[in-house]
Amino acid sequence: MPAPFRPKPDRSDRPRQTSPRRADGTLHHRPGDIDEAVLYGVHPVIEALRNPKRRHRRLLATENGVKRLQEEIGDLPLEPEIVRPSEIDRLLTPDSVHQGLYLVCDPLPSPDLDSLADDAIVLALDQITDPHNVGAILRSAAAFGAAAVIVTIRHSPAATGVLAKSASGALEHVPLIAVRNLGDALDQLGKRGFQRIGFDSDGEIPFDDVALTRPLVMVMGAEGKGLRQRSRDLCDQVARLEVPGTITSLNVSNATAIALYAASRRR
Repeated sequence: MPAPFRPKPDRSDRPRQTSPRRADGTLHHRPGDIDEAVLYGVHPVIEALRNPKRRHRRLLATENGVKRLQEEIGDLPLEPEIVRPSEIDRLLTPDSVHQGLYLVCDPLPSPDLDSLADDAIVLALDQITDPHNVGAILRSAAAFGAAAVIVTIRHSPAATGVLAKSASGALEHVPLIAVRNLGDALDQLGKRGFQRIGFDSDGEIPFDDVALTRPLVMVMGAEGKGLRQRSRDLCDQVARLEVPGTITSLNVSNATAIALYAASRRR
């Protein structure tokens, strides 16, 4: 009889103090260098099980959770362990909504900047640390066909737990490209011909007035701090989103969704 499975509690917001690179110098996995990804909730788990690039380790599911998976997927790629909801509750924080599904799998590998197509639209996140915001940004990126989201190895949440739940499955469709230095990445993309547009509520030009070209990288600053100076200096233009109301500063995930929608309308 196999030993009972005791997955590690979700600590997706706690950084691990490990090297971000393998021995050959290539990037290892994701921000925070996690050695396993914890996914919970219907959409994140279903999309991960459908993703042939994911290596699944263990699946905990309630009876209702298994029925939902079988309705959506059919034959499952691994045998679920049937548990009570309370057993999953104990592995997560009290406010986590797992919907009877909890999957442990390997992290997805981080591609490099050279993998981006010459007509791509990508996002670059300048030290956005809230996993809810990054997850929501990934969801918008998937909805509007962004090719990737660039994040920094440090000062970015790990691609697990809260972030994955907020992304609602988008983590399986939009690659996260983890870079050591965002300024260097923007410089490299500029040399490849990417138009670099930064966003700020006090930007010098309305985004509607920017003549967009492809490939394009849209650079979003962190809540409160906004774009760092070097990121701003490396942008070809810093634009603002024109809004008619009295509050002109938007949550970064909302601003990103609006910017992606505006860009998609002008293709």
